[in-house]
Formats: sequence, structure tokens, C-alpha cells
Amino acid sequence: MAKPKKQEKPAQREEMSGVERLGLRVSSMINHPVAQAQRWVNIHRLDSDGEREWEEVMGLLSETDGIVMTFNDDESVTLKWEPQAEEDRVVEVDDAFAAEEPAPF
Repeated sequence: MAKPKKQEKPAQREEMSGVERLGLRVSSMINHPVAQAQRWVNIHRLDSDGEREWEEVMGLLSETDGIVMTFNDDESVTLKWEPQAEEDRVVEVDDAFAAEEPAPF
């Protein structure tokens, strides 16, 4: 007769901190294809964003090279950036060329 399986403890869910949640939201907005094409995004503070969290994330953004921050009258923040230099850009490789021949080593 087979032994009954042990009951596994349910995985504990770790809650995100307010800074992590806000940072993830801001990062998602910056990385959105429309924001990347226009090279600017407007960040609005939500009611759920605490003062400490907002100040910490805005402080990190202000220390980031290449980002210009404009604090608007409606308490939103506009972030603008210039396109990356040619040597800093990520180059996409067509998979058709990558499958030609394996390396000899």
C-alpha cells in the first residue's frame, strides 16, 4: 500500500514594500513602448503611494544620469530622456543568421 503524501505547508506570500510597488509601477511606465518611442512619461502619485516611498523613488530617479525631471503643478512628475548613444544600444540579432554554423569549439 502506498504511503499517504505529507501535507506540504502552503508557500508564504511575501508582501511587497511600498517602495518596491511604486518602483515597479514607475519602471513599467518608463519601459512602456509608447514612453520609449516618445522618450518621456508622466508619473502620477496615487493615494496608495506614501510620502516616504514617493520621496525615495523620486530621489533615486533624480540621481539617475540622463533623466530630466519636471515637477508639475498637479503633483505629477514628467521624466524625459535622450536616446542612448550608438555604442550603448542593444543590438537585436536575427535568429536566421545565428543558426548558420556552430562554433568549432
